[in-house]
Amino acid sequence: MIQESGLKGKTAIVSGGSRGIGRAIVKHLCACGVAVAFTYVKNGDQAQELMEQIQASGGRAAAFQLDVRDFLKAREFVEKVKNDFGRLDILVNNAGITRDKALMMMTGPDWLEVIDTNLNGTFNLTRNVIVGFLKQKSGDVVNIASVSGVAGLARQTNYSAAKAGIIGFTKALAKEVAAYNIRVNAVAPGFIETDMLSGLRQEYRDEIIKRVPLGRIGRPEDVSGVVEFLLSQQANFITGQVIVCDGGLFIQ
Repeated sequence: MIQESGLKGKTAIVSGGSRGIGRAIVKHLCACGVAVAFTYVKNGDQAQELMEQIQASGGRAAAFQLDVRDFLKAREFVEKVKNDFGRLDILVNNAGITRDKALMMMTGPDWLEVIDTNLNGTFNLTRNVIVGFLKQKSGDVVNIASVSGVAGLARQTNYSAAKAGIIGFTKALAKEVAAYNIRVNAVAPGFIETDMLSGLRQEYRDEIIKRVPLGRIGRPEDVSGVVEFLLSQQANFITGQVIVCDGGLFIQ
């Protein structure tokens, strides 16, 4: 007997949903019957195309331009989603950027922009949804972390610090809100075929693949499938966990 995910009819926010992993998450959740409000910063054409694609297939999605670094704008966005959709059940914090370089070459803005977008952006959206989740005594949060925050990667001290912070944030909040039937988990992707990898030289890509036990770079859909599981009723006894999705690259 096939089990239903229990997601149909719910409403979700997905930050950074116009491309890459976020785009796959938006499409995956909409296919499960979730109404999705997703954010973007600059990729307006891609966001519009995704929204129209989902609507044409019978799903419901809406795109909103939002810089997650802005706490007050995040609050306005969350309230608009509640008003437009009538409810809010899920938050997926996916928005993130990289500014990779050796620490000796890293500037203050390189550090602050990554921390402000990846870590503070996660706080801004979560802080603005959590009161509603507490009042309704239900809700699910999935934060997109990274293996960079689990194992650390050279030339990513800013990104590793932000993603490690997200992991600590996930575990602390999970303990804080569990009594209110709210679950908080994280997914830590490894090397995934997104724009972040598009500039890699072929020899470096080949070297990465050699190190991955499953023998390939991941697909965005590999991550979105894990997100769906963590949000589903099959995972309703899982909270405060970090699911590594890296093809075995950082097996410990």
